[in-house]
Amino acid sequence: MIVLLLGALFGAGATALVHGLRPPRPALADILTALNTPAPPAEARTRAADDAQWATRLGTRAVPLVRALGFPTASLRADLAVCGTQEDRHLAGKAVCATTGLICPWAASLLLRLGAGIAAGWWVPLAGSLALAVVLFFVPDLSVRQQAAQRRREMRHTLSLVLDLTVIALAGGAGVQQALAQAVAAPQGWAAAKLRHALHIAQLTRTSPWPHLGDLGRQLAVSDLTELASTVSLAGSEGAKIRGSLAAKARAMRRRRISEADGAAQAATEQMSLPVVGLFAAFLLLIGYPALSHVMSMS
Repeated sequence: MIVLLLGALFGAGATALVHGLRPPRPALADILTALNTPAPPAEARTRAADDAQWATRLGTRAVPLVRALGFPTASLRADLAVCGTQEDRHLAGKAVCATTGLICPWAASLLLRLGAGIAAGWWVPLAGSLALAVVLFFVPDLSVRQQAAQRRREMRHTLSLVLDLTVIALAGGAGVQQALAQAVAAPQGWAAAKLRHALHIAQLTRTSPWPHLGDLGRQLAVSDLTELASTVSLAGSEGAKIRGSLAAKARAMRRRRISEADGAAQAATEQMSLPVVGLFAAFLLLIGYPALSHVMSMS
């Protein structure tokens, strides 16, 4: 009975791990709704952070040790900035996951010894705990990287929309600052809020908005923002040149989004063929096994 229970727990844990590493693809309607949904108020974000604080409070003492190991790296720090996650909280979560991986194999070995009388020795739980601790230590990074990649796609989508609206406003005779302000005021979401914040800083300091957008792109590791700032800085301050540069950048971003969507669709089509191949292989095995077994029994 204990063995069956442990097997069920192991299967549930493996299923949860696979679901966490490969979550289901969201529907297109949900993605479009999320893009047009305003950001939640600060009180709701604070309440959610307080609810999740108990899970990472245990690993707070291990944060200096994780930092001594070289974490977070530069790429992980950029991903955390995109996701809006505090570094100490993420490192505490990594420490909690690693500690869980260290404890679980020893607990399973103890249950086997007490329930079924199976002695696995000391090297089996030791190797299992080390391997599981390393795997679980990097699981939070995978989740953050996936969320950061999704947010960067949202930032590129919002930036492309803002550039199109800016080009239209410039063609109507508006100035650069006025066209950018009108274009950024239309979209909703965290990406539009980041762009509005950068433009607001430029208005307060009475400087050009392009260096601030470039700094935002370097902070979030969004190459399109840094390339846009460099291109417009080289174009100068004339409205016609800036409009041409923005229009060219918007066209390039649209073509890139179309190619990425095409590549994702082709990859999804190829992944759909894998279950068919697996079913065909199982069908061949089901057909061939009785004949093979009969031949082996006759010999």
